[in-house]
Amino acid sequence: MKPVTRRAFCASAAVAAGTIAGCGRSQDEADDAASDAGQGMADDAEKELVVFAAASLTESLARIGELFAEESPSQPSFNFDSSGTLKTQIQEGASCDVFISAAQKQMNQLEAGNEANTENLDLVEPGTRLDLLENKVVLVVPDGNPAGIDSFETMARKLASGDVVLAMGNEDVPVGQYTQKILAYLELDERRLADAGRITYGSNVKEVTTQVSEAAVGCGIVYATDAYSAGLDSVAEATEEMCGKVVYPAAAIKGAAHPDDAERFLEFCRGPKASAEFEAVGFTPLAG
Repeated sequence: MKPVTRRAFCASAAVAAGTIAGCGRSQDEADDAASDAGQGMADDAEKELVVFAAASLTESLARIGELFAEESPSQPSFNFDSSGTLKTQIQEGASCDVFISAAQKQMNQLEAGNEANTENLDLVEPGTRLDLLENKVVLVVPDGNPAGIDSFETMARKLASGDVVLAMGNEDVPVGQYTQKILAYLELDERRLADAGRITYGSNVKEVTTQVSEAAVGCGIVYATDAYSAGLDSVAEATEEMCGKVVYPAAAIKGAAHPDDAERFLEFCRGPKASAEFEAVGFTPLAG
């Protein structure tokens, strides 16, 4: 089985119901058929394992979801976005079984007893949290590198002189937070550069890679895995001194509809099949 989305299933069910109603049956029969289709849709939705994951995991988890579905009665359904957006959705009551964040901060904010949890949330299932992956933050350039960026130091110099525009994530996006640390390390004033039009923003890492791919900017700061997936040239890798370690935590969400499947999925993500998919795009598995 392949991962499905609710939207795709709903569309199929609606078409099926409409076809039945249009074949000369009575209105009552058509209503019964539609009701049956709706019940089937609800039953299918109940079997879905809902995974909220950082946008930088899109390519690897899509394949891992297929592999997991081959061995499990549940079908993974993914919601990819920035970790900050996903954290807010979980906090507001969105249906979610597993959360995989691109930084510790967003997971910490959901976990009871964590000093970063200033809102007294209790949404992480105890005993399920693990550090799943490590990524790297890299400086990328468009095809042909028209701005001649070959290092973070060159980027800093050209940003200061107004000779290049940098794309980075918003401040509520982990890749944006890592970028802010890099700018501070390079003694660059983000606000002043943004006001001068030398920085543009993306609401998640995929938006940043798109700006670079389309040569709308001279350079961008993204994850190594996204640079690989987008086919972008990486000219420099940020050190731990510049932005810290880039670790992706994962956990089951408290009160999830599928707690057993959530734990099975987390265990699968630690296994050899998933690890191979993560490694293929540049992640370093940590929980194997």
